[in-house]
Amino acid sequence: MAQTLAEQILSHAAGHAATAGDNVVVAVDLAMMHDSISPSIINVLHNELGSNQVWDPDRIAVVVDHVAPAATVQNAEHQANLRAWVRRQRIRHFFDVGRGISHPVLVEEGLARPGMLIVGSDSHSTGYGAVGAFGTGMGSTDMALALATGHTWLRVPETVRILVRGSFRPGVSAKDLGLRVARTIGADGATYRSVEWHGLDALNIADRMTLATLSIEVGAKAGLIPPTGPGWDAHATPRNLQVPPWLRVEAGARYERTIDIDLADLGPQISVPHQVDRVVDLADLGRVAVDVVYIGTCTNGHHDHMAAAARILAGRRIAPGMRLLVVPTSSEALLQATNDGTLATLLAAGATIGTPGCGACIGRHMGVLAPGEFGPCTGSGNFRGRGGSREARLSRGSPEAAAATAIAGYIAHPADITA
Repeated sequence: MAQTLAEQILSHAAGHAATAGDNVVVAVDLAMMHDSISPSIINVLHNELGSNQVWDPDRIAVVVDHVAPAATVQNAEHQANLRAWVRRQRIRHFFDVGRGISHPVLVEEGLARPGMLIVGSDSHSTGYGAVGAFGTGMGSTDMALALATGHTWLRVPETVRILVRGSFRPGVSAKDLGLRVARTIGADGATYRSVEWHGLDALNIADRMTLATLSIEVGAKAGLIPPTGPGWDAHATPRNLQVPPWLRVEAGARYERTIDIDLADLGPQISVPHQVDRVVDLADLGRVAVDVVYIGTCTNGHHDHMAAAARILAGRRIAPGMRLLVVPTSSEALLQATNDGTLATLLAAGATIGTPGCGACIGRHMGVLAPGEFGPCTGSGNFRGRGGSREARLSRGSPEAAAATAIAGYIAHPADITA
């Protein structure tokens, strides 16, 4: 019987055939934890489960990214304790302040690979689906159990298929596609489902991460993009990544629902406060003034996204009174932007460059919003309190739209600037 990608991966992890609706005990290939939730995970692991040693230190990755560098003495103490714990556990895959956001880093390092089951202490662990892995987020107790035993249990999810045709128009990108899907099916349209994205073989790994990461914003348990096509090959070849022979798109697989999208009909999208699925055509929004623009996060802070913004900003300056904060997803993205001139272009336009990490996205430090401020961003969520004050307003859009907005001083269509 033909299976979806989620069914194939969880069947392999369970050691037997499994279909949507089955509850399975599965072997974990990789577990990721970050600084923000690590104290509670370690507490459960040692004090509630009584486990002094993780099951396999070589299959655990620890990342300091949520408050990096530390913003308070308490943050610094937690991170110092985490470093000491990592040394005691002899965990090799440790990425400290400045390396970047967990999901892109694990993809860059080649730790996330096709067919793997990856659990992480972060809801955006769906991002590992960019490489054809089943990535999903878990809370402290479930993460501690996975660290102690190397196993967890999951319900095999039904699958929603996104079937894409055509090519992106100028000024339109993967973020707009992700927002259109949220607009179409709603924030709960794929609750505990797997979202499979088809028809995107040309998409680079950065944009694949955009879509896989955004899958959680429609409630998905996982977001999977088939590891095929030139976009995949460009990522896989230098890392010598292989696709397991059992992982493939199978004709006849059962999808709960299929959403057809023609990219020829897709224009720039924007989600307006305060719901992720409150999405409109940017062209219909009107002239809305903004205070600060933020380009970054695991969704849209990769080198390709910074470069897309730089192409619009080249030779221009941001509007008077405007603030433009650019935070690369990783040190690798930052280095590439430095070497090819992207960073110089952003700085010349008036951007402030932040340390790779999550701080401004989650409203912890390095650029949070004040009450009454409006801050368009390229992140994943725009619910009340995300990015700073609960009295602030946050919208989501593409890097191209963010760059155009920073120049105009109000939410702008990329074509308004580049025409």
